[in-house]
Amino acid sequence: MTFIQNPNFYLRLAGVAYLANILLGLFGETVVRGTLVVAGDAAATAANIANSPGLWRAGIGGDLLMQLLDIPLIVLFYLLLKPVHHGLAITATLFNIVQTSVLAVNKLALVAPLLLVAPAGQLQLPPDILSAFTAFWVKMHSHGFAIGLIFFGVTCIIRGYLIVKSEFLPAFLGYLLTAAGVCYIINSFLLLLVPQIAGLFFPWILMPCLVGELAITLWFLFRGLDINLWQARVISMK
Repeated sequence: MTFIQNPNFYLRLAGVAYLANILLGLFGETVVRGTLVVAGDAAATAANIANSPGLWRAGIGGDLLMQLLDIPLIVLFYLLLKPVHHGLAITATLFNIVQTSVLAVNKLALVAPLLLVAPAGQLQLPPDILSAFTAFWVKMHSHGFAIGLIFFGVTCIIRGYLIVKSEFLPAFLGYLLTAAGVCYIINSFLLLLVPQIAGLFFPWILMPCLVGELAITLWFLFRGLDINLWQARVISMK
């Protein structure tokens, strides 16, 4: 069974993967880092990670699983949107690959605190220096995450445009995804360029991102695309 023969079957698989990514992302940001990282208190953050290494590792594992699930999602989005505009579908794919690569490498910034505070491998440094290094790497991760989301924001904007033009998916999904992409980019540039005001907008600026991606996920899971219109697009590109 190929994607062309039964695209909705694969879209449901994509919906499962996308929903898993959303839940894993929320777990890593809220349950793990939201619990263990104490803003403005490096010593408390280092102590929390040292006392809960299993939870910290679970966050890293969940994030890496997200990046693994990104690969089939990238392929499925390309196959889905290629009939609308081949060049733009490839462009979105490349931006998404860069984003996934950046976020995967960025997990090393979360491994570093474990190496710093773990009793078996703890560096022979004063506690305040270890705490400062731990906080540094946690902050490095947040900045690396912001850099990766710039590329994902562009991905969402392109895919949103293609969905609006597709006719085999409702246009409102494309508008929601485009809005999500714009918000990702704005949030990242605020954090990287004007961090003193970024906190005024976070996390509210990311709400459209959650709405847009969740809408796509639920549509893939429970509705799918108009197969006749999609196949007509496929035929017209030949």
